[in-house]
Amino acid sequence: MKMLGVKTLFVILLLHAMLASLVSEAASGNKVKRVKPPKPVKPVQEILTCKSRKSKCFKKRITCPIECPKVKPKNPKDKACFLDCYSPKCEAVCKSRKPNCNGPGAACYDPRFIGGDGIVFYFHGRSNEHFSLISDSNLQINARFIGLRPEGRTRDYTWIQALGLKFGHHDFTLEATRTEKWDGNADHLKLSHDGMELIIPEGDSSEWNSTQGDIQVERTSTTNSLTITIPNLAEIFVNVIPVSEEDSKIHNYQIPLNDSFAHLEVQFRFFGLSSNVEGILGRTYRPDFENPAKPGVAMPVIGGDDKYKTSSLLATDCALCVFSPDNIKDEDDSLMMEYGMLECQGGGDGIACKK
Repeated sequence: MKMLGVKTLFVILLLHAMLASLVSEAASGNKVKRVKPPKPVKPVQEILTCKSRKSKCFKKRITCPIECPKVKPKNPKDKACFLDCYSPKCEAVCKSRKPNCNGPGAACYDPRFIGGDGIVFYFHGRSNEHFSLISDSNLQINARFIGLRPEGRTRDYTWIQALGLKFGHHDFTLEATRTEKWDGNADHLKLSHDGMELIIPEGDSSEWNSTQGDIQVERTSTTNSLTITIPNLAEIFVNVIPVSEEDSKIHNYQIPLNDSFAHLEVQFRFFGLSSNVEGILGRTYRPDFENPAKPGVAMPVIGGDDKYKTSSLLATDCALCVFSPDNIKDEDDSLMMEYGMLECQGGGDGIACKK
């Protein structure tokens, strides 16, 4: 009996010790360990260099801002690092990779232009006809207009549907394809280079370079947006959009149900245009150009249908066209324009630009 009591007591003590051990382990497991948060990873800022000898920034190493450290950000909605080699500031800035319809060199809407001088003007043209936007000795850019004329109107409503580029002895075209119902997830761009259809896989930053290195095309979103670069001549930002039902109601466009009137939003940057440059937009870059568009007017319209009409998208036969790639342009005649980086404020027609 006495022996049984000792054994029972021993078992009780053993169980108590095991329970205490389990409680101790559980308590230690519930202790909150202080872990230092990881230090934020600083994005790698790319360094850019201007390669053009005409630039005041030639060979200078410029670091991208921390706000936009990459030239080609992974997120297409993020602003990209941009270096204007023809700005006297020689600094990189953050810039959208899509056309800025309120910036110099823009051609958007019905269509509304902002010239190299920062002045807003409209050029209506005619539906299904072609007009020269830029005509210089080594660069020609034409536009095809589409549109319609509702009953009772005296002129066409028009939009830019396609661009035709000639540079040196090469051609490039891009157009917004016709579609009955707009689908932003489908690609509505058709491209060609030197007469051959060009297919660039869908996807942001998907790009194509010509074998001669004379032109580069890069998508700036999965579909319907791209940037075209012609080294030392031009950079063109393009976006395809439809005429929205809202715009149609506001402006009484009377867009039919079987056509979304897909068209282009475009912004141009030019490098070293000559002082003799012509075209609907090109003439506004001439140092002697006096813009007849009156500030403050709701829709200042500039004519020139007869002067800048061409027979096709790649023709150079307008009355004032000066494209002549076989003639060597005088280097001293190149204008190192800073218009591409003008600061602009406002919207609609109330836009003011300054250096």
